[in-house]
Amino acid sequence: MRKLKLIIFFLLSLSLVPTLVGCAGGKTYESTGEHFDDSIITTKVKASILGDAKLKLLQISVETFKGVVQLSGFVNSNEAATRAVDLTRRVKGVKQVNNSLIVK
Repeated sequence: MRKLKLIIFFLLSLSLVPTLVGCAGGKTYESTGEHFDDSIITTKVKASILGDAKLKLLQISVETFKGVVQLSGFVNSNEAATRAVDLTRRVKGVKQVNNSLIVK
């Protein structure tokens, strides 16, 4: 009976290893937790841009990978681009902002 329990425990342990390793992140891909964190950051950045009267959210695309936010799209002025970057930097969890905004 003890041998059977040991075998079952061993098989369960082996089945959990791929599950845990599958959730880990690397340099080029996110872990499950990082993906959710980045989704939250993206949503907060979009909300702050949407709440600003000088910026138009539909002109600005926001993507986040491991806390690094990429802003891209077209804006009407340099001031609007600077404002978008400033608002993004204020969001909790943002490690870096890459500004690829183009002034029309």
